[in-house]
Amino acid sequence: MALALLVGYALGSLPFAYWFAGLRGVGPEGLSPFPRLLVLLLELGKGLSAVALGEFLAQNPLGGLLGGVGASWGQAFSPWLLLGKAGGVAPVLGVLFAVDPRLLLGPGLIFLSLWAWTRRREPALLGASLSLPLFAGLFWEGLGVGFGLLTALPWLLRLWLLWRAGSP
Repeated sequence: MALALLVGYALGSLPFAYWFAGLRGVGPEGLSPFPRLLVLLLELGKGLSAVALGEFLAQNPLGGLLGGVGASWGQAFSPWLLLGKAGGVAPVLGVLFAVDPRLLLGPGLIFLSLWAWTRRREPALLGASLSLPLFAGLFWEGLGVGFGLLTALPWLLRLWLLWRAGSP
């Protein structure tokens, strides 16, 4: 089980957006969004892969959950970026999709509502992160709230650190 968590963390910590930031487009003008799409697919894929590999390594669905939790923590605190500057939520979306696609609905609607209201990412991310344990508990009995808390906690911690640093 610990190996599933570590592999998930290692996958989640890969900063594809940082590595591909220098790409401005490939070939003709129609392909200019290609690097952004590639990064999005890679980021979603590392969340999905963390759950799949975690379940495979542990030979247990709990290993998949731990792999997903590890990916969430790895994305929020990447050693490649000296434990900072990672900010995308795509791997977490990949984890939630792999674990239970219904988990995307509630926090996703809360995120979109708060973003439309405030036009700021931080309050929207905070609201979605706080709602994740509630929706996980609603859909699952037993492990749901714990999984939601462990998945949302790194984002709540990152938001708190940004707030303490005075970052907008």
